[in-house]
Amino acid sequence: MDIQILNESTWQRLAKEHRDSMRCWTEPFRARRKVGRTHPIHDFLFVYYQNSSKKIEQWHPGVGVRLEDAARQGAKSSFWPTCFSQHYRTIGNDLICDPSRLEQKLIDRLRWIESMLRQTASRKPNFACFGLHEWAMVYKGKQVRHEKTAKLRISQSAIDQLVESRPLTCSHFDAFRFFAIDAQPLNRIKPTLEGRPEIEQPGCIHANMDLYKWAFKSMPFVGSDLLARCFALAMEARVIDMRASPYDLTEFGNYPAIMIEKSEGRIEYEELQQTIAKQAEPLRFELAEKINQVIKLTAVDVLTS
Repeated sequence: MDIQILNESTWQRLAKEHRDSMRCWTEPFRARRKVGRTHPIHDFLFVYYQNSSKKIEQWHPGVGVRLEDAARQGAKSSFWPTCFSQHYRTIGNDLICDPSRLEQKLIDRLRWIESMLRQTASRKPNFACFGLHEWAMVYKGKQVRHEKTAKLRISQSAIDQLVESRPLTCSHFDAFRFFAIDAQPLNRIKPTLEGRPEIEQPGCIHANMDLYKWAFKSMPFVGSDLLARCFALAMEARVIDMRASPYDLTEFGNYPAIMIEKSEGRIEYEELQQTIAKQAEPLRFELAEKINQVIKLTAVDVLTS
């Protein structure tokens, strides 16, 4: 394997640029959390995926990159990889990400993620769900998921009527499992956790949002650059997701509702869903390829391969 060598000034710059770009999201999140406030769009990637905001800020080069003098200052360095440090190897004063010490259970997880990414990519996208999952979650009003954060923009009877009048075709397990109990039998698909690799499809806005989750679960080996691009796509997808929901977002910024209860709103949603899918396609391929490379490197010494 060819090793790229980054001198200290270069990787310090890259680490700072990544940290600063992510802090545009992480610092407001921590400030809101400190005073007990919640943003239904921006907080989702931190709260739902449960990825530490500090870990997201930490820059990692990925496999095949040697950082000159990164180990010299050790933990005293402001850019020492305090998270995932067990996956780094010191070579004199240098550091390199080394997958050869991965435990078998982590290797198996990476294989599972790669397989699911490739299976998802192989399927024909479905753009017929129209974001009804958020409506199905509040069906009958017995449990309104975001009721402490945002009020509904439409009456409960109108929500129920829409859910009952449109076919529910949610293929994403983590969305389906939050459906109201009364709404689950209305879904034409019955996603399960175990069957996820056999059912997820690339048109699903949540499956594309999840690229960020899979990238994080593959850290530090896939690198922070790819993680940040998956994060950006996930945030864009979350905006669309909530704009198409029955919630009123006016107090949180310029988030005009995508009124999927109307035909023009469904057309708008499908167009935005297709845009997200096109942006996700190369990210899904790149992530699968990088994970495949990591798996191959678990059996060799990165300095001699």
